[in-house]
Amino acid sequence: MHPSPRVMMRQCNRSACHGPAVATLTYVHADCTIVLGPLATYAEPHSYDLCAAHTTRFTAPRGWDVVRLAVDLEPPVPSGDDLAALADAVREAGRREPARPAADPSAQPGRPRLRILPSS
Repeated sequence: MHPSPRVMMRQCNRSACHGPAVATLTYVHADCTIVLGPLATYAEPHSYDLCAAHTTRFTAPRGWDVVRLAVDLEPPVPSGDDLAALADAVREAGRREPARPAADPSAQPGRPRLRILPSS
């Protein structure tokens, strides 16, 4: 029996926590508002993914409002469609020839080439 492939899942952003992320926290600093909702489709800067434990224990700073949306506390499981799409993308990337820079006939092999660019 073959071991199952390891699927890369997003982890909780809390220090030293390696739990799987189930929710995403975002905030609007100007409005002192925090939104804690379902795991975002993509990891975005200025948002924080939290595991089930940190999602349920989260408290906001004094004076901040928290909007809690319904969150499924079970870690997401990749579907067959997700794995098929990933396999298709890998196959497609393997078919493409990598772009090669044009050879410079004046360049000597193994030596970097320096150019002086005109100032703008």
